Amino acid sequence: MTGDWRRDRIGAALRGQNPTVLRRLESGFAVIGDVQFLPGYSVLLADEPDVQRLSDLPRAKRLSFLTNMDLLGEAVERACRRLDPDFRRVNLEILGNTDPFLHAHVWPRFEWEPAELVGKPVWLYPRDRWNDERFRLGPQHDVLRDAISSELDGLAHG
Repeated sequence: MTGDWRRDRIGAALRGQNPTVLRRLESGFAVIGDVQFLPGYSVLLADEPDVQRLSDLPRAKRLSFLTNMDLLGEAVERACRRLDPDFRRVNLEILGNTDPFLHAHVWPRFEWEPAELVGKPVWLYPRDRWNDERFRLGPQHDVLRDAISSELDGLAHG
C-alpha cells in the first residue's frame, strides 16, 4: 500500500484511488486505518477536502457526518465483537490536531490491551506501535475489512 494517495486521502477516495476505502457513505468515506495495532481501527473522511472542522459544514451536512460517524462506529463494534471475544467498546473522536481535513477516528478497545493503556486514549500508545510493520494494514486484515464492510451494508439497509 504505497503511492501518492496518502498525501490526498480524500481526493484519492473521490477518484476511487484510495485503497483503504471500505464504503462511500452519505457525507464521506468509511476507511480502514493504515495501522491496525487495535484491529478494526477505522476513520470517517469527510467528502469535502477543504473542510477542516465540523463547524465548517452547514448544519444538515454536519448532522449527516455525525450520523455516518455513528454508523461506522456501530459497524466496527459489531464486527469486532464477532471476531474477538475480548472486544470492550468503541471510542469515537474528532480531533483535527494533525491532519487539516475533517475526519473522525473509530477506535475499538479490547480487554487484552496493556493494563496501563486500556483505560487511556490510544494516542498514549508508544510510537513504535504506530510504525511497526506487524501492524501495517495488509492482506492479513481482509477478514476484518470484509466484516466491517458487511456490517456497514447491513446497517445502511436496515
